[in-house]
Order: sequence, then structure tokens, then C-alpha cells
Amino acid sequence: MSSNISGASPRPAAGRRLKLEWLGVLPFAIFILLFLIMPTMKIVLGAFQTPEGSFTLENLAGLFTASILSAYWISIKISVASAALGCLIGFGVATAVVLGGLPQKIRAPLLTFSGVASQFAGVPLAFAFIATLGPVGLVTVFLKTQLGLDLRLLGFNILSFWGLTVTYLFFQIPLMILIITPALDGLKREWREAAEILGASGFQYWRMVAFPILLPSILGTFSLLFANAFGAVATAIALTGSSLNIVPILLFAQIRGDVLGNPHLGYALAFGMILVTCIANTLYIWMRTRSERWLK
Repeated sequence: MSSNISGASPRPAAGRRLKLEWLGVLPFAIFILLFLIMPTMKIVLGAFQTPEGSFTLENLAGLFTASILSAYWISIKISVASAALGCLIGFGVATAVVLGGLPQKIRAPLLTFSGVASQFAGVPLAFAFIATLGPVGLVTVFLKTQLGLDLRLLGFNILSFWGLTVTYLFFQIPLMILIITPALDGLKREWREAAEILGASGFQYWRMVAFPILLPSILGTFSLLFANAFGAVATAIALTGSSLNIVPILLFAQIRGDVLGNPHLGYALAFGMILVTCIANTLYIWMRTRSERWLK
């Protein structure tokens, strides 16, 4: 009889443990509900409502005006450019640290810096680039006075398309490093040894073995970087103000009522941004899943 009692006693304890574990997740669930799900639902519903609260499709139809389509197109181009350059540069840096000849003691500081820099945005980032590459920035003045190079005459302006793209690279490159490093770590040494035994050169190994395995991770990270740049609001507003017609700036002005005075059109703009970022994040998750099949 004692064995039956001892055998039955752990079940309630396990049940209580399970409830307490779920209780620990409750603050996170409340946070997601209040600051993600409910605002998203308000945006989605507001995109299909008039100021009086009735159903309408006029807000979505307003997205197809010339100025709004132009804003989406410029935002997409900036996102593609910053994502592509971020992937290219970040992949080169991560490869040099993980597989190259650089000392391994560089890896920990690099990943630590990448974790901080990937979250550095908004007004501080905009101020840093204006102070560095602005009309009277440190680098701008140095190049003009010491080397005779005028960035303005060369066509570079921090408040332009390429200025915002370069600014975005400050957090795009570190994010690429953080995501691609585990994928590079997953490349097995046996694969390279087998390729060398079969007579493959280093270039052939990368072209026929390593790069096809890493391609889903690279494409998935590109999608994530695209969504990251497309949804960046604070940095774009703080850096360019209203001088560049992109969706986040147009959305900010629309919600405030500075331009057209129709917040529900702003909801439609935000709804369009949600669709674009959802597509990009879905591609990232799908590519990431395909990559993990090879790297396990």
C-alpha cells in the first residue's frame, strides 16, 4: 500500500509545477496582448472604417494615389538596398571571424557589439550620423579640408536615399552577423574534408557545398533585414524629417493630421506596412526552417 501512495503522490506536484510555469509566462502574454495584438487589431479595423465607424474600402483605395505609391516604392528600395548591403558586409565579417584566419578572441567582443548595435536606432543614431556625415560632420569636414573631397559635390547627402541607407547599415550589419554566425558554425568540417578528398578546390567547395547550404539562411536573413528597415520609423523621422517621402514619415504625418487630416488613411498605410513586413517575416521563418534541416 505504501508503494501505491508514493507512486501516486508525484502527479499533483507535477500538475502544480506546470501551472506555475505557465504563470511565469503570464506577464509576457499580457505584454504581447497590450502592445502587439490589440494595437494591430485597432490598425486593421481602422483601415476599414470611416471616422464615424462604418465600414468602407475608401481608405485602402487611397493607398493607390501617386504620392503614397511613390512613398511605398522609395521605402522598398531603401529596404532592399540596406538589406542587400547588410547581408553582404555582415556575411563577410562573420565568415572572417568564424572560418577565416582572424583570432578567435575577436569573436566575443564582435558578437557583444553586434547585439548592442543591432538595437541602436532612433534619435541617437540619427544624431550620430548627422554629427559624422552631415554637412558639418566630422568626416565631411575632414575629407573636405584634408583631402579636398566634398561629399556634397560627389552627390552624397545624409538626408537623401543613400544617406538613410547608410544609416540603416549601422544596425543591419550587426543583425546579419548575429543571425548568420550560428549558420556558419553549423558547417561541418567533414563536408570540407570530403570535398578536398574528391579534389574540389576552395572555390568549388563554397560554390557547390557551403553556399547552397547557407543560401536559405542568407535569403531568410535578407527578408528579416528588409522587414527591419521597412518598419524603421524613429530613425527615418529623426534623420530626414519630411525631406524624404517614405511610408513611415508619411504615416507619422498622417496620424498627426499634419497633411491630409485623415487618421483612418494612416491606419490603411500602417495596414499596408503590416502586410509587407508579414510577408518578409514569413519568408524568413520558412527559409530558416529549410536551413536548420541541413545544419542539424
